[in-house]
Amino acid sequence: MMAAPLGDDVLGDEPTVMALQDRCAALFGKEAACFVPSGSMANQTAIYAHTRHGQEIICHEDSHIYCYEAGAWAAMSGCSIAMLRGPRGQFTAVDVANAIRMDDHHFPISRLLVVENTQNRGGGAIWPQDQLHAVTSEARRHGLRCHLDGARIWNACAATGISPDSWAAPFDTISACFSKGLGCPVGSIVCGDAETIARVHRARKMFGGTMRQSGILAAAALYALDHHLDRLQDDHAHAKMLANTLAACPGVSIEPSEVETNIVYFDVQSDASAIATALQERGVHILDTGPRTLRAVTSLAVSLEDVEHACSIFQAHFCKEPVT
Repeated sequence: MMAAPLGDDVLGDEPTVMALQDRCAALFGKEAACFVPSGSMANQTAIYAHTRHGQEIICHEDSHIYCYEAGAWAAMSGCSIAMLRGPRGQFTAVDVANAIRMDDHHFPISRLLVVENTQNRGGGAIWPQDQLHAVTSEARRHGLRCHLDGARIWNACAATGISPDSWAAPFDTISACFSKGLGCPVGSIVCGDAETIARVHRARKMFGGTMRQSGILAAAALYALDHHLDRLQDDHAHAKMLANTLAACPGVSIEPSEVETNIVYFDVQSDASAIATALQERGVHILDTGPRTLRAVTSLAVSLEDVEHACSIFQAHFCKEPVT
């Protein structure tokens, strides 16, 4: 990072940022790309680029853009949102068709379909590729644009062997995060056609996301693309270890076969917040996401030894076994 050639990204002459953008555009099979500080900004600049005030976005009710981005689709882009349902954050072409608004001045104009892959609140679930093609084809049949929230698309690639450009092909734009499984301190990318990415660049400036010598951060992302993609399979194996251990614990409800990548959700019979606090006191940091639901995530920052230790703590807490 410290050796990266630097310029000024506000003026558009940051060589390391430009190298990252060119590389990601090629990886995802798109014309252009824009480096942004966060995954939320990646999604919201893409939404701004695709939509106009008064139009409507279609997404799953558990989508990150709806649940965790502070209503930015309304505040920044002036859009309404239509939410779909389906297991593990996924939906069907029929669901999309049913959500399309009639061509009538009483209703907002259906403009953008957003899909999240892998799906965070779906437990890191990977969309079947044929289902992705079906929902995007249905959206296009009605004149909608399509955006893929690919914050964890690298995990989908590692788990399936499907290339980034294949995942991105049905979509006009795709966002991808460098600061989750790839271990970077900051940053996401938005890729798409040149005209749309030009609007993303403008939105990045409007939203306050343009940085000066951001090549320091882009260099971390370039390093991660060179060194951290293959090791994502380790995270998936570690998550499966956690799931199998939890499945054997009394009072815990989890289906290990549904742990496809690096996210582990499980339900408990008592207060999840109290359990999270108790586990943290024993050195295992875990997030309560509901009154009876907890979430664990494996990443570059979590070693095999850490996972083995966490498993022993889970057994000690839920099974009342001694810590080994």
